[in-house]
Amino acid sequence: MACVAPSILSADFARLGEEVRAAERGGANRIHIDVMDGHFVPNLSMGPIVVKALRPITNLPLEVHLMITDPSKYAASFITAGANTVIGHIEVLPDPRPWIESVRSVGKKPGLAINPETPVEIVEPFLKLIEIVICMTVHPGFGGQEFLPESPKRIGALRKLIDAVNPECELEVDGGVDLQTAALCVDSGATVLVAGNAIFGHASGAEAATREMVTLYPTSLESPT
Repeated sequence: MACVAPSILSADFARLGEEVRAAERGGANRIHIDVMDGHFVPNLSMGPIVVKALRPITNLPLEVHLMITDPSKYAASFITAGANTVIGHIEVLPDPRPWIESVRSVGKKPGLAINPETPVEIVEPFLKLIEIVICMTVHPGFGGQEFLPESPKRIGALRKLIDAVNPECELEVDGGVDLQTAALCVDSGATVLVAGNAIFGHASGAEAATREMVTLYPTSLESPT
């Protein structure tokens, strides 16, 4: 069982509010917002203004994934704009504890993300301090990539660490997730599925696509607030 978090990186930005509402009607548990700076990853994407625009559009939690070199500098802007959860990459946070505390101190949920080439064990010392870990199942920076075949093994390894240290921590997967790869992720221990093209690029539209994934992988967890 898993939560479904549609990623608006794949949405039609000319109809963003409509797209998010459609995903919400389909049963999405939260909205995933990918932020890229052109340095940590070779692409640029949205800033706090998008979060601010979406906040009155939906009642769903807004989850911000900071694929940037300095999450400490920008996390507060996204929180002020309306983010419920803020996730930074372990690769740019050698000691993430001050950053985690800064997010938690304002009542929001901190998380850490880990790239495919980074050993999963690196997050173990911080699992008790966070609410969510993202296991990247593609190399970050672009939407629409294919799911990396080594991902289920990494998800399983993270699942064991989480169960041993902080079973309440969510294990999210991000990249190349569709109905088929979602099964591999859930079977390996994922509890949150980020889906972009599989939701917003679906021929039947975001509402139907979200409903299909939610039906196949119903959540056993409450969405964050």
